[in-house]
Amino acid sequence: MTSTTPVNAVEDTSLPPTVGGVAGAPGSARAAQLVARVTGGADSAPVRMRAPFTGLPIATLPQATDADVRAVFAGARTAQRAWADRSPAERARVLTRLHDLVLARQDEVLDLVQVEAGKARLDAFDEVSATALVAAYYGRHAAKFLAPRRVAGVIPGLTRAGEIRHPKGVVGIISPWNYPLALTAMDVLPALAAGNAVVQKPDNQTALSALWLHELAEEAGLPAGTWQIVLGRGSKIGTALVEESDYLCFTGSTPTGKELAGQVAKRLTSYSLELGGKNPMIVLPDADVAKAATGAVTACFSSAGQLCVSVERIYVHEDIRDEFTRAFVARTAALRLGGALDYHAQMGSLTSEEQLATVSAHVEDARAKGASVLTGGRARPDLGPLFYEPTVLSGVTPEMRPFAEETFGPVVSIYGYTDVTDAIERANDTPFGLNASVWSRNGRAGWEVAARLKAGTVNVNEGYAATFGSVGVPMGGMKDSGVGRRNGAEGLLKYTESQSIALQRGLALRPPRAVPGSLWSRGMTFGLKALRRLPR
Repeated sequence: MTSTTPVNAVEDTSLPPTVGGVAGAPGSARAAQLVARVTGGADSAPVRMRAPFTGLPIATLPQATDADVRAVFAGARTAQRAWADRSPAERARVLTRLHDLVLARQDEVLDLVQVEAGKARLDAFDEVSATALVAAYYGRHAAKFLAPRRVAGVIPGLTRAGEIRHPKGVVGIISPWNYPLALTAMDVLPALAAGNAVVQKPDNQTALSALWLHELAEEAGLPAGTWQIVLGRGSKIGTALVEESDYLCFTGSTPTGKELAGQVAKRLTSYSLELGGKNPMIVLPDADVAKAATGAVTACFSSAGQLCVSVERIYVHEDIRDEFTRAFVARTAALRLGGALDYHAQMGSLTSEEQLATVSAHVEDARAKGASVLTGGRARPDLGPLFYEPTVLSGVTPEMRPFAEETFGPVVSIYGYTDVTDAIERANDTPFGLNASVWSRNGRAGWEVAARLKAGTVNVNEGYAATFGSVGVPMGGMKDSGVGRRNGAEGLLKYTESQSIALQRGLALRPPRAVPGSLWSRGMTFGLKALRRLPR
């Protein structure tokens, strides 16, 4: 059954006047400046990328070959040695200067992110703010995280022990198209702060945003060659990236992540993966319905739902389910869609034809099998080639695709529950475990429910931004949603090798030749008992 509740579209969806032949783009000369920063690809067929809002060309991008990538890594190894010789404090100052440049020049990259990814401008600003937060955090804390650490030796006073950190070497980073600026910053900047060089492969669709940040990083003092960007399909250059990387960082689909993990494991190098999700929200019976409904709109439809931590399942207590559903559907239907490069539209378009096809197929599958479309459920070619209305479903059952598959678009399903434990079990009943959300007037009760959810990040009275923006805490997935964490100390230290060094003085840790082993063992046993009582 399809609801008659419409989704309102912004009246004016026209882009600003064409600049350099590309509507809404930074101008062909400027785009060419950024593309010139790509390393390799002179001998391969280039790819032309198009703007989601209009379908018009954005830029023509060179595509690297396997040999190109291997040559880039060789150059990066030379650059890395000089970069690692700089002190952690000096490297961190580059990030601090980058923070200031990003905020000062944000207007250009806001246009870039909108044009490349099809986002509303406020969603594009989320990327600017995330980039600034990451640069400031590691600019402030990297030197402390990397400082040598002294620990108690086996025999106090006679054994001095410590831990030091070495960079991995050259880090390979494969970045997705959906958050091209923020995820570049969140992965690349701590790797650089740790003393590594970086070879990054951003997605072709949103490469200009990464190249823009690359340009600013070098202006902030990053030596040329320390961070290099290559472009190409994974099927063409993925093997070289895996085989040449001393550490691999990947954000993308779960099947691809599992394949990459198997390849990396054969080399006995390490990796981190942020993969898919089917993120739940639980609305407890005491929740403020108006606030929960407003928060759910942001949680579900930011960046048109193309956010790894977007909510796709909402569990609402039956006591407030009808009230919440009315409020949520009304707010969703009122969202303004549009493609202008300003702050008027509240939701942009999907980024690719593939995503539009997936979203449409999920909604049509649910509709055909008896689900109700409470609002939305239609593509909007009148606004642009890839627009799709924000969509709320009810009556979704296990045989329907949106029940368990990740949609990665502006589609969410509402379910009722009567017992909180049942809601928690249903929220956890998925192979994924990336993000979750809990809403309650009682912060302690919300925290307790959050702690029972099997997700790497959980937000209480927020959809995702509270953890996403708290750079000091780790972010990542459980189960099929990934391995490893970004952000926090862990987000930097994963790019290092720890080394323990101990210096022994005087007494050896084996008995002298004249002392029987049994006597030595009794003496050491007494000493171990005494050591347990000493402050360590």
